[in-house]
Amino acid sequence: MTARVLVTGGAGFIGSTLVDRLIAEGYEVDVIDDLSTGKLANLAEARKTGRLNFHQLDIRGESVIGLIERRRPEVIFHLAAQADVRVSVERPSFDAAVNILGSINIMEGARLGGTRRIVAAASGGTLYGEPADEDIPTRETVEHHPLSPYGVSKKSMIDYLAAYRALHNVEYVALALANVYGPRQDPHGEAGVVAIFAERLLRGHEVKIFGDGEQTRDFVYVDDVADAFVRASERSGGLVINIGTGSETSVNELYDAMASSLGVTTPAFKAPARIGEINRSCLDVARAKMQLDWMSWTTIEEGTSATIEFIRQQLAQA
Repeated sequence: MTARVLVTGGAGFIGSTLVDRLIAEGYEVDVIDDLSTGKLANLAEARKTGRLNFHQLDIRGESVIGLIERRRPEVIFHLAAQADVRVSVERPSFDAAVNILGSINIMEGARLGGTRRIVAAASGGTLYGEPADEDIPTRETVEHHPLSPYGVSKKSMIDYLAAYRALHNVEYVALALANVYGPRQDPHGEAGVVAIFAERLLRGHEVKIFGDGEQTRDFVYVDDVADAFVRASERSGGLVINIGTGSETSVNELYDAMASSLGVTTPAFKAPARIGEINRSCLDVARAKMQLDWMSWTTIEEGTSATIEFIRQQLAQA
């Protein structure tokens, strides 16, 4: 009998990439997405297989609990979230409603539906706050001290996952994701800097960098991340596991590399830094290697090239 799994946020950038991977491996997949940021077009190929069931639902609503109870997925991959730091600063109650209360609904559904494991997307970029220089790359053992409502809500989700494991024997792994990028990333959002740069460079528009551009991030490619989710469905338990590359790239370095690859010599425009964003972020991935036998394999040159090509195709179709 084919195993049934469920992906929340499955029409999104990361979620749909994971869905494609799960379909390719033969799973029956349920997707929950309210389509506020996700797109049905991202699931076009998966839907052709006849092994995908799509449910347009907001995880803040209790109807999602009943759906999960009825569908009885073996594993839930929980990626649905309010994922914009700036939105969380401006609308903290909304952020908490989606990321905390919505996550509790998913856990309740898992408890009632006999789900054996939840693999949840946490935030490696905000969970640890502003780590000391000696704590970069940052290990999971560094104190969780988020500085934005978004980071706080993701930390709370992990605490609830631990409680459900203790109380109801629902196993979990929380993957603390670095800055994920790749095809299907939204170039019109606030969090997808690689896609934003790609579209503006391809259109010949000025690129805006917030702050001095020396802030660093750990950019990890979406296919590598999907692989980590699949591995976490069968390995380890009760842990936060960093998913990144272990390498820092400044926003200036990212822009220069992408501009150079497209033959653009115009410098980026510098805008004021945004509230709630940290200066340095880079994740130690030793635990992922040990617990999941996982490591990122896509170089940033390969990944940004694939993203640029995807955006180029999208612009041509438009």
